[in-house]
Amino acid sequence: MASAGGGDCEGAAPEADRPHQRPFLIGVSGGTASGKSTVCEKIMELLGQNEVDHRQRKLVILSQDRFYKVLTAEQKAKALKGQYNFDHPDAFDNDLMHRTLKNIVEGKTVEVPTYDFVTHSRLPETTVVYPADVVLFEGILVFYSQEVRDMFHLRLFVDTDSDVRLSRRVLRDVHRGRDLEQILTQYTTFVKPAFEEFCLPAPLVSHSLLCWPLSERETPRRQGRVCSRPKRTQIWHTVGTSSPCPCRVFLQAARGWLSRSRWPAGRPSLLHGHLSCPPPSVLT
Repeated sequence: MASAGGGDCEGAAPEADRPHQRPFLIGVSGGTASGKSTVCEKIMELLGQNEVDHRQRKLVILSQDRFYKVLTAEQKAKALKGQYNFDHPDAFDNDLMHRTLKNIVEGKTVEVPTYDFVTHSRLPETTVVYPADVVLFEGILVFYSQEVRDMFHLRLFVDTDSDVRLSRRVLRDVHRGRDLEQILTQYTTFVKPAFEEFCLPAPLVSHSLLCWPLSERETPRRQGRVCSRPKRTQIWHTVGTSSPCPCRVFLQAARGWLSRSRWPAGRPSLLHGHLSCPPPSVLT
């Protein structure tokens, strides 16, 4: 398997032993620790795809975090001190990310890098992603670049209260062996400003919004304030089709899971917006 360090990782993997087709590409964005990965993983679990062999899965998950740039010695020294901005668009290898997504959309088997968040380095090992019917690509800035944003057939934004996100991030980074003061300094210096500048505009280009209240005990007034947003849902014309639309299947699964799941800080209360089947052209 080809090394991911500094090279192109998208073309070296052998092809899967099943017919290739253009997948339905879904982007999932949201602030740090908003629950993007968990939403994707729970949907995969709900659809039973987590028990399927990785070569035969009809739904796969890919994270933008895999595409962090290889740091120089100076940048890595800053990162270990919490002084490097991982929330800025320039922190990602955007060219590699775009090429990889382009190959995925074309139904090709790709290799993606593996990133170590403890050492802040790209590992030699890569992960093979085989062609699938639906691909979920999640990350804080997946909607920032218009070139990448326009590739998604469906865009979802996970909207979680900032206090909840901060508490989750602190617990996560402490588990990674980082100092509490360093975590909070990094959050106020880089994470929060970058979220407001680069990530927060993302709901304006999203098809649908997943809202997360602070707790189950919130009043309707509070829930309404959290979940009420200016209308930003794109309505697709319903087109007759004999097979289930991946968009509809995903949203039905999302609604089912959101209505039943429980989170430490509360439970998802709303899948905002309406989506019908997109034109068949995006599914072929």
